[in-house]
Amino acid sequence: MRIGITGATGLIGEAFSKLATASGHEVVAYSRRGGLLRNGIKTLQVPSGAPHKLPETQLDALVHLAGESLMGLWTQSKKDRIWSSRVNLTTALMDHVQTWAPANRPSVVLCASGIGFYGSQGDTRLDEKSPHGTGFLAELCEQWEAAAGKAASWGARVVPLRTGIVLAKEGGAYPLMSRAFRYGVGGNLGSGRQWMSWIHLDDEVGLMLWALENEQVKTPINLCAPTPELNSVFTQKLAHSLTRPAFMHAPAFALRLLLGSMAKEMLLSSQRATPGIASEMGYRFAYPKLEDALASLG
Repeated sequence: MRIGITGATGLIGEAFSKLATASGHEVVAYSRRGGLLRNGIKTLQVPSGAPHKLPETQLDALVHLAGESLMGLWTQSKKDRIWSSRVNLTTALMDHVQTWAPANRPSVVLCASGIGFYGSQGDTRLDEKSPHGTGFLAELCEQWEAAAGKAASWGARVVPLRTGIVLAKEGGAYPLMSRAFRYGVGGNLGSGRQWMSWIHLDDEVGLMLWALENEQVKTPINLCAPTPELNSVFTQKLAHSLTRPAFMHAPAFALRLLLGSMAKEMLLSSQRATPGIASEMGYRFAYPKLEDALASLG
């Protein structure tokens, strides 16, 4: 396949580009900066003022990963940027690609989303058939996926990727969490009773390629390991992997005071999400257990 990738310079985009190339696919990486990625892939430059206007070229698939980071204090300005970079950009991108010559349009579109789609649902087990929840992230993901769904207008197979917490040495949440534990300030967040759905980077990109190559995958899929953990258990396993204590505790009220709604929806919310479709269709996880995933990162 000839695969176009937006957000190709990010943690997941770069890892996916490497895997797709190693698997025999051709990668077209889109970036607002021209040049080469660290893996040697040449990028196609998009207009800095119009990131949705990808230079037209023949694509068999499009993997759309671009978006403003969710990390940081969720001021109204920050939330507006998050929304615009996901919902508005994806809407404009699908409209733009529809103007391409029919032979150039991708027949499959994978678009980033998140398990925030489900909102906070306590101990309820969640799979792809579960309804969306409430809150900023749930509404964001619902509208983001709807925007990506516009690709169906030219006959594309559309697969939103509802990603959990990605564990990787190169970036994302793991370096931040492990640094806190190495400094002796790691511990539970809030009550520790919230579920954390996680996935190793190798399985994140492995599932993405699997969904791209498997024409039977035609709906959103949960990109998370089959063994979500309570925050308290996740904390203890992370501390053990780093041979560090986990005595500290960040009270929920303090997190809300410092980080506002971001803490409520990202750090204290509970999503017991499982990869229903991937498990049913036989995807074999490289790291189904948290202990093994953490050991690979140590």
